[in-house]
Amino acid sequence: MKKENVVSIEERIPKLKQHRKKKANRRLLFVLSLFLLMILSVVYFQSPLSHVKTIEVKGNELVPDERILSVSKVESGMNVWSVSRNDIAEHLKKLPEVKSAEVKLSFPNSYVINVNEWGKKAYLLKDNKFFVILENGKVLDKGSESIPVDAPLLRGFKEDKTLKKMIGELGELPKEVQHLISEINLVPKKTDQYHLQLFMNDGYEVSATIRTFSEKMEHYPSIVSQLDPEQKGIIDLEVGSYFRAYEQDGEDEGDDGDESER
Repeated sequence: MKKENVVSIEERIPKLKQHRKKKANRRLLFVLSLFLLMILSVVYFQSPLSHVKTIEVKGNELVPDERILSVSKVESGMNVWSVSRNDIAEHLKKLPEVKSAEVKLSFPNSYVINVNEWGKKAYLLKDNKFFVILENGKVLDKGSESIPVDAPLLRGFKEDKTLKKMIGELGELPKEVQHLISEINLVPKKTDQYHLQLFMNDGYEVSATIRTFSEKMEHYPSIVSQLDPEQKGIIDLEVGSYFRAYEQDGEDEGDDGDESER
């Protein structure tokens, strides 16, 4: 018969006592940790650390900080955990200028509101005031009497689908071409209700149509580079590409100036 290993009770008792002691210590440590956490939580919620201390607004240009804060309804002194970040973001998106918003908690008790606004594409002249037109085609309610210089000025437009189509075409242009445009006038003709007259910052005038505006104006820098910078005139982009110089002083009134195809 094989011999079996026999472990006496006397040998097992110390090991069992040690195991039970470790298990009891772990339980005690867990209870103490939980108790300490509860105390710290009570202290935290009763202390100024649980109250909103500062709110910082970033990324806004068109909407003042005060309006952002008013819509968000976040105020100093509120409980940090009573702030619903998703709800605030949704409320801010209802502002016509705001494309999206994100609210972040900067531990322990500060909030940062990051605002992403719709881009400013142009200004609409209406009632002798200049109204901002956003890239989504919306016209802001508040107008200014100061002449804008940071975006093209639109004249002769109404707040309708033609204006939205114009803004869409502007959005298709490279930034460097957009910055060259000073003024866009809607001047309908019998043959084209979308006829445009543009005045450029470099002194040229452009005759175009909304139908092919972005397609033709994209080549404006290349066209101008082939012209004499000392001789200004009208660049016709309605059909093909033509240049007609302005009449110079002393020229006959019947002379329409030089005309060349580019």
